[in-house]
Amino acid sequence: MVPSKTLQPTPVAVLGVPFDRQSSYLRGPALAPARIRECLACDSANMWTENGIDLAATESWKDVGDVAFADENSEFKRIEDTVAGLLAKKQRVISLGGDHSIAYPILKAHAKTYPGLTIVQLDAHPDLYDELDGNRLSHACPFARIMEEKLAARLVQVGIRTLTGHQREQAQRFGVEVHEMCAGPLPNLNLTGPVYLSLDMDCLDPAFAPGVSHFEPGGMSTREVLTIIQRLTGHLVGADLVEYNPQRDPTGVTGMVAAKLLKEILGRMLADKPMRIYKPSNSSHR
Repeated sequence: MVPSKTLQPTPVAVLGVPFDRQSSYLRGPALAPARIRECLACDSANMWTENGIDLAATESWKDVGDVAFADENSEFKRIEDTVAGLLAKKQRVISLGGDHSIAYPILKAHAKTYPGLTIVQLDAHPDLYDELDGNRLSHACPFARIMEEKLAARLVQVGIRTLTGHQREQAQRFGVEVHEMCAGPLPNLNLTGPVYLSLDMDCLDPAFAPGVSHFEPGGMSTREVLTIIQRLTGHLVGADLVEYNPQRDPTGVTGMVAAKLLKEILGRMLADKPMRIYKPSNSSHR
């Protein structure tokens, strides 16, 4: 590995990705970006993060609106190109989904900018199916595609409690580090280099976030998820917040949880120090 340029902390772009066409059970996550924005602006809370940043008083982040989709045959390409355009402007991107299938095109864009990327996936489901109901782009499959294409050097999954036999085989095949909820206390992840956070709202127990399509009891508390975000080591270069379904959230409690998580991801990103990107050398040593 040889050192490349030093990456300075850059303004953070919050991008809506209102897409749920790859959902396998219920539609609704496409409505999430607009609802999360409403909750973020709700007068019942304020814009301060727990690490002391007033998001209302800093210009270091910006809501850049939603991905503009042209037709159903180019949605993933449009997501990838939009994220790549923001990264080219030296912005770090938090994407508001949307179903979890959007992680695949988002990470295709990130992999070109951040070699040696580590993904931390907070999720009830490993999303490692080779295909689901004949669909290889389902929201149950993005991390199979990501690991097949070597878009990340490391994938760490936390909160898993639905590991099927097939997905266990897939995890072994791709060298995925799976931390199942039944295994006990939350792990010390010990991350270095560029880190991408993919946060599926169903990583939370339904008691804390009932507004999701797939209820999976036995998940994390809101405080446990916040602790993971706040204690992430490495350099947080991007994130997505997915699978919030406003149609299953009549009281708005899950929307407020999603807005809280967004605030803390922003706070964690804005507190980051400069990092140095390392690129593979031409050496034949491995």
